[in-house]
Amino acid sequence: MPRNNDQQKGKSLRGREARNKHGRGSGRATGGIVRLWGRHAIEAALTNPNRDCKKLSGTREAIQQLLDENDAELPPTLPVEYAQAADLGRLVPKDAPHQGLVLECLPLDDVALDDILDESEGRTIVVLDSVTDPHNVGAILRSCAAFDVAALVTQDRNSPVESGTLAKSASGALETVPWVRVVNLSRALERMAEEGYWRIGMDGDGKAVFPSALPKGPVVIVMGAEGEGLRHNVAQHCDAVARLPMASAIESLNVSNATAIALYAVYTREE
Repeated sequence: MPRNNDQQKGKSLRGREARNKHGRGSGRATGGIVRLWGRHAIEAALTNPNRDCKKLSGTREAIQQLLDENDAELPPTLPVEYAQAADLGRLVPKDAPHQGLVLECLPLDDVALDDILDESEGRTIVVLDSVTDPHNVGAILRSCAAFDVAALVTQDRNSPVESGTLAKSASGALETVPWVRVVNLSRALERMAEEGYWRIGMDGDGKAVFPSALPKGPVVIVMGAEGEGLRHNVAQHCDAVARLPMASAIESLNVSNATAIALYAVYTREE
C-alpha cells in the first residue's frame, strides 16, 4: 500500500470540510455494493465524507498517481488490492474506461427535498422528468456542479440508479451535487413553488422562448425525456414552458446539452 505515515505528510483522501450535513447524492434505489471507476469519480468518492468506501482496486501506477496528484494518503482503514489492468476490466462493464482504478462502496444516503429547500438560498434546482440514460444524468450532474445548482431532483422510479457509468459521466459531480429522489414530481414542484421558485419546463413545443422567459428570483429548470418531452401532468405544474431558439437544420438537442445551455443562461442572467 503506497502510504507511509512517518515519511508522507500529505492530506488524507478522507474528506473535505463544509459538506452538506444531510449527505450528497442519492442511490438508495440500488442496494448492495456500487462499483465506481475512473480517476475523477474515485478521487471525488474518496474525498466525500458521506461516502462509505469498502475497497480500492487498481494498478500500482494508477494508485500512486492518484496520491501524487493530490499530495494525499489513502484512508488507513480502506483495503487496497493491486491488480493488472486486464483484471480490473473484469470488474466493470466491457470496454469501460477504468483508468486503472475501481472502487467498491455503498450507495450515498437519501437526501430530503425539504433539507435542500432550507439550504438552497435561492440557487437553481434542476428537475428531470423520465430521463433514464445514466450517461445523460451523469453529464447533467456535471453541468449542475459547473453552474452552482442546489440539487438535482428526479422521480424514484423513472431515473437511473447510482452506478459506475453514471459516476464516470458525472466526473466527480455525483459526490458534490445533492440528488433528491421523490415519489411524485408534481407534488415536489408544488413544494418548490411554495418556497418561491419559478418553475420553467423546457420543451421544443414551448410557447415561450428561452431565456426571455426567465424571471427574476429562484428558478427550477424542468427537463423532459428525449423524444417524449415533458409528461402532461409535469408540464401542468410548470409556471411556463419554453423552448430553446435554434436553427431549423436540427430539430432538438441532447437533453444534457440542452440542460447545460439553460443553466448557463440562468447563471449569467442579470438580476
